[in-house]
Amino acid sequence: MWKNLFGGKKTDEPAEPEVQEAEFEVESFAEAPAKVSFFDRMKQAVTRTRESLSSKIEGVIALTRMIDESALDDLEAALLTSDLGMPTTNAILEELRERALRKDIQSGAELRDLLKAQLCGMLEAPRKPIVEPATPPKVIFLVGVNGTGKTTTSGKLAAWNRARGKTVLLCAADTFRAAAIEQLEVWAGRSGVDMIKTKQGGDPAAVLFDAVSAAKARGINVLVVDTAGRLHTKSGLMDELEKMRRTAKRLIPDAPHEVLLVMDATTGQNGLQQARLFTEASGVTGIVLTKLDGTAKGGIAVAIARELNLPVRYVGVGEKITDLLEFDPKAFVDSLLGD
Repeated sequence: MWKNLFGGKKTDEPAEPEVQEAEFEVESFAEAPAKVSFFDRMKQAVTRTRESLSSKIEGVIALTRMIDESALDDLEAALLTSDLGMPTTNAILEELRERALRKDIQSGAELRDLLKAQLCGMLEAPRKPIVEPATPPKVIFLVGVNGTGKTTTSGKLAAWNRARGKTVLLCAADTFRAAAIEQLEVWAGRSGVDMIKTKQGGDPAAVLFDAVSAAKARGINVLVVDTAGRLHTKSGLMDELEKMRRTAKRLIPDAPHEVLLVMDATTGQNGLQQARLFTEASGVTGIVLTKLDGTAKGGIAVAIARELNLPVRYVGVGEKITDLLEFDPKAFVDSLLGD
């Protein structure tokens, strides 16, 4: 199945790795825009979802003195149009119906508070403390299909860690997509970090081996690995990712420490099946939800957490290097439905 999804064969043998270290002038983080609170940035990012979801819920609240089946049907429609999906929406409505039957919901305002609690609970359920490795580097794989923003997110994640005082190295392991290496090179320059690369068509596991070795030798805190989303070799994408996992473990027994699946929020429910396949095959530990600012269907974050049992770790809210936010469930829900 994976061959059909991700492409056919490539007859040319991949080039031997010629590891190079990218050299750029460091872009000063002092030039970043004035710091805005997380809540304000999240609220701005989910404006389209809030306008869609919150306005519909406010309509339910304004017209409802007593929560009945008609009000819950209206709420169901609002949740579905915001891309929570049928399974997650059904789970929410089931609990609310039970409470409504017991007359435990007295008003529309109380309904909103209960809904917020449910959404927060679903987003919090899969979250676990992030365990840092005893000895650096921390190895982070970014995986996902092409077009979701993996390479851009790799650069932003490097900048995010560097802004917190950590040394970072980028690894350009997406050697099969045209211009992927050059694109990551630009992001390395913007974030002020070095990058280990090879020629297009090179062996991703080989360049990863060099990157892990370099990170260990230099005492780097974090190694961010941009992986391929489509391969044209005989082996499938999942086989290649597994090979890279084995390569990392040979040098660092508990690596990779995080495997972040990059998902495009605008694809909504259509992206969930791809996410399930990656989760099953590549040991995904968390989600990066990109392009959250470009969709009215931000409820996909809740569906991901509940249906995949994976935490949303970061969200992409724009094109700037500082537009990657560490996800906060409460701030996200408050941004959608009011604090």
